Amino acid sequence: MQPKNIAVIVGSLRRESINRKVAQSLVELAPDTLALEIVDISQLPLYNQDYDEDSPQQYVQFRQKIAAADGVLFATPEHNRSMPAAMKNAVDIGSRPYSKSVWDGKPGAIISASPSLQGAYGATQHLRASLAGLNIYCMANPETYLSQADKLYDPAGAVTETGRALLKRFIDAYAEWVARF
Repeated sequence: MQPKNIAVIVGSLRRESINRKVAQSLVELAPDTLALEIVDISQLPLYNQDYDEDSPQQYVQFRQKIAAADGVLFATPEHNRSMPAAMKNAVDIGSRPYSKSVWDGKPGAIISASPSLQGAYGATQHLRASLAGLNIYCMANPETYLSQADKLYDPAGAVTETGRALLKRFIDAYAEWVARF
């Protein structure tokens, strides 16, 4: 059986982003039933409805990658109790033009990571609400808010055993979720 192609959207643009590390760890820990690819959102121009008729090439390429995916994972930090602007921008670009959303009907999941004690809970809730409105079927459990996420990696950048166990539990649950679709 062919693995399901999963697009991974990382909401942080930082070079040393903990969410990028988490996403890369998920790529490495994914079972054979999933093939994860991190989709770069750093070069997407800000969403502008004027582009719905004549979209920039970055929009076209992004939409094509998401449309071709069997599912989508979102790895998000929290900025001011919400998802980062880059994440919201990617969500908006994929949802347009009207009635041509590339998100529609895809199985999704959200994982959030933060050095704070709350693990980007606010960002996850805002993102989940946006995705529900776009008809993305987000996995409900396990809800994964990685608090003090910087401690999930050792000084050399390798995932710790604790981090590995948490991430493996999440990606295995997502594989089961995707298999339902």
